[in-house]
Amino acid sequence: MLDPDLLRAFVAVADHGSFTRGAAALNRTQSAVSMQIRRLEDAIGAPVLDRSRRGLRLTPAGEVLLGYARRILAVSAEAMGRLRDLRVEGTVRLGVMEDYGTRLVPPLLAGFAAAHPRIQIEMVTGLTGPMLPRLGERFDLVVAMHPAGDGGGTFLRREQAVWAAGRDADPLGAAADRSPLPLALYPQGCLFRAWAMAALDAASRPWRLAFVSHSLAAVTAIAAQGLAVTVVKAGLLPPELRPLGERDGLPPLPQADIRLHRAPGLPPAGELLARHLADGLALPDHAARV
Repeated sequence: MLDPDLLRAFVAVADHGSFTRGAAALNRTQSAVSMQIRRLEDAIGAPVLDRSRRGLRLTPAGEVLLGYARRILAVSAEAMGRLRDLRVEGTVRLGVMEDYGTRLVPPLLAGFAAAHPRIQIEMVTGLTGPMLPRLGERFDLVVAMHPAGDGGGTFLRREQAVWAAGRDADPLGAAADRSPLPLALYPQGCLFRAWAMAALDAASRPWRLAFVSHSLAAVTAIAAQGLAVTVVKAGLLPPELRPLGERDGLPPLPQADIRLHRAPGLPPAGELLARHLADGLALPDHAARV
């Protein structure tokens, strides 16, 4: 068996090219590190360092061992980190948009709960604009939507806002041609609501609010029945809806940034969840630019 302490001494000396500098990096004496290297050489039955007048060099055995030593120490550090994470406990209060909270976030929370059984999560879904001022008071983390290029926090991905109507409802095919256009939207404070109204006004297209609800499911159901047109994220288009666009006489809509906001002084449990959500929700760079 290879003792990690001996491997750590070997890597330090190899990296610094000197027993003196390697010992200083480990906060040990040179004699203690020299003894550890001798014990390592005794254990493997071959010298790992050539202490010639030309300086300190790795022997063939040392060259082979160095790669394994780095991997062993890295795996050991990873294991200790995971074990420390398992001991973290606490409650994290998460705010998130309803479409993310019902479709993207739950699978991530399931994986997080399995890895961190002592951390409890309280999740609230809804309009995230009113949640941000309460960050640190009511929420530890908020996954929020902002105009592209704005909003602070940690950027996760970019979403395209699109008009949507019922996939199978015939009246919806005519809805885009109605005047005024019936809309199913969310209450004031919703970014998509503001964008929809501004885009239609700029295009001089008459509209009316046919349905308003905090419930994504209710808004989607109204649109699916052909009673109104709504606005959704292109990447989360409900299966019962179809996208509409300029060919349907509707003006283009902006893109939105999805960003993760942390409360000041976030405790370890919250930081663990923040990293987990960021890893799970972030898109590759090329996808984020679409």
